[in-house]
Amino acid sequence: GVEGESFKRGDGSAMYVIGCDVAKKKLDSALLVSVEPVKLRAKVVSNDQSGCEMLVLWAYKQVNCTPAELHVVMEATGAYHEVAAYAFTQLGVKVSVVNPAQVRDFAKGMAGRSKTDASDRAVLARYGATNKPAAWQPPSAEVVELKGLLNRLQALETDCRREANRLEKAQVSLTPKLVLDSLHKSLSFLEQEKAALRKRIDDHIEGHPQMKQ
Repeated sequence: GVEGESFKRGDGSAMYVIGCDVAKKKLDSALLVSVEPVKLRAKVVSNDQSGCEMLVLWAYKQVNCTPAELHVVMEATGAYHEVAAYAFTQLGVKVSVVNPAQVRDFAKGMAGRSKTDASDRAVLARYGATNKPAAWQPPSAEVVELKGLLNRLQALETDCRREANRLEKAQVSLTPKLVLDSLHKSLSFLEQEKAALRKRIDDHIEGHPQMKQ
């Protein structure tokens, strides 16, 4: 059984909130099992598919809930939150990816009213229970592919600038011909890769009319 007040979804069934503080390799999580008084149970899992599955199973053991009765709340943290958000969604869990600034404001207000656990995971759990943020929608497969291609293009452009700078410095210093040749060869390869990626991006957009529009 669940202690204290339960949370309700729109259909009247219970909804249990987990606050997830997302890092590169782990999810530092807190399950809110009671509102009055505030009671949380903590769990740390790996930030990957198996870690998300483990967290859902752990929540079931704590409060006897199904994945559909779970609401995971996490902050937008660059690329780190995406794997977990997608994995939880695939498991049938409601996920909200919230604005860190809004959570910070909530934490400040909470600090003035209570001396309870103020860890990031606890704040996120209580933020989710209080504000009931909207569900995160996973991007479509074509958007995921486009994003990956654009990220790779951006990385190649950075590499090109670095190699061009190295070549420029080498050309005005005492640099062996073998080094100059290597720099020219590397820069040429990177430029070819950039051109191929740009074509792939154009073809990808062309192949999806809605994206093109």
